[in-house]
Amino acid sequence: MGRAYEVRKAAMAKTAAMKSKVNNKYGRSIYLAAKSGIPDPELNQALKKEIEKAKSEKVPADVIKRAIEKAQGLGSENYTSVRYEGFGPNNSMFVIECETDNPNRTYIDVRTAFSKANCKLGVNGSVIHMFSNLAAFSFEGLTEDEVLE
Repeated sequence: MGRAYEVRKAAMAKTAAMKSKVNNKYGRSIYLAAKSGIPDPELNQALKKEIEKAKSEKVPADVIKRAIEKAQGLGSENYTSVRYEGFGPNNSMFVIECETDNPNRTYIDVRTAFSKANCKLGVNGSVIHMFSNLAAFSFEGLTEDEVLE
């Protein structure tokens, strides 16, 4: 076991972490699309679109199948949509919407992020009245790292 092994091991670990992140992301989105409608891609256009996006990212068929089975009630995980509202610097307002399998853990994570940025987490309804849902933006082809650069 030499240096080449260590280099390959690190590269494989990095690749596996990236694949895992993508698989989890699409697993959740497919689950939510199947849960919100009929868990049949032929009858549920949102589910069909999510499956096509997942296949374009080379997500394994097993991950897609398990996400649909979970939505049908065959799995044990249950995701819920939660919304957190808060105030940032100069009284800027934030609305954070996310899907989670554990709302308590997510609340703690969001509260920690707000505390680190010297922001305050508000109660439900404290900020949302200032916002209107007019559009949803989706950016294709950019990874999280590319967006943050």
